[in-house]
Amino acid sequence: MSGALKEVRNRIKSVQSTQQITKAMKMVSAAKLRRAQDAITQMRPYAQKLQEMLSNIVSSSEGDLSMNLATERPIEKVLIIVVTSDRGLCGGYNSNLIKLAKSTAKEKYATQFAKGEVSILPIGKKGFEHFSKNGFKVVDAYWDIFSNLTFERVQSAAKYAMNAFAAKEFDAVEVIYSEFKNAASQVYIAEPFLPVKKVDATTNKKKSDFIFEPNQEVLIAELMPKILNTQLYKAVLDANASEHGARMTAMDKASDNANELLKSLKISYNRARQAAITTELTEIVSGAAALQG
Repeated sequence: MSGALKEVRNRIKSVQSTQQITKAMKMVSAAKLRRAQDAITQMRPYAQKLQEMLSNIVSSSEGDLSMNLATERPIEKVLIIVVTSDRGLCGGYNSNLIKLAKSTAKEKYATQFAKGEVSILPIGKKGFEHFSKNGFKVVDAYWDIFSNLTFERVQSAAKYAMNAFAAKEFDAVEVIYSEFKNAASQVYIAEPFLPVKKVDATTNKKKSDFIFEPNQEVLIAELMPKILNTQLYKAVLDANASEHGARMTAMDKASDNANELLKSLKISYNRARQAAITTELTEIVSGAAALQG
């Protein structure tokens, strides 16, 4: 019986040690989440207004303006930018993003996928490892952006996508990421990045009346890449906040599960201890009775 007691005692120590780690990770994620949440909260209104302005300008433009990034053409080759995390222990965060990327490739772009014309640009180590190991065409130059997250590093990935689209290496670019709502809630999104979408005149009642200085063509050529850089940066900031929220929630649940397991193990330990005491008492009584006989 002492062996059973020792085994249960060791399991209790192991669970307590694991619980200390999960609680520490939850606190670290909570601190990182506050900073990441502040960053995306400040960025989102600015990025949304820029996107709205870009769509309106593209929609209201007339004539043969140089708008390579807004040119729609038959889709033969596709690039999917997938934003995952560098580390795990964040619940189903990465698996949900990877699943959405795969379903987008296999369903929305089924014809292109069947021909092997869907490429993946992963941002984040988990996505890079998965798609590299599973036979996808991978653009492997930007997966480590989260090791030093800056606007310039995200901009380099956006520039690659824009240059490849303008050179007709790809005919459509999508971004898969998690939009941050709160610590316990993320929304997994597949969002068109290129070509730049025009505003639907039937749903957009407001007529945009812009005064262009200098001329419209020069402004569009200058503004379009900058706004697209901002859009991808917003998606990466959203993903960064979502990751820390998902990890904080996962570690909180792990700590709660550890509590439940500890309760169960302590009950098992007490039962084993009582059984051991009962056995010892029985042996003592039996020995005393044998001596008296």
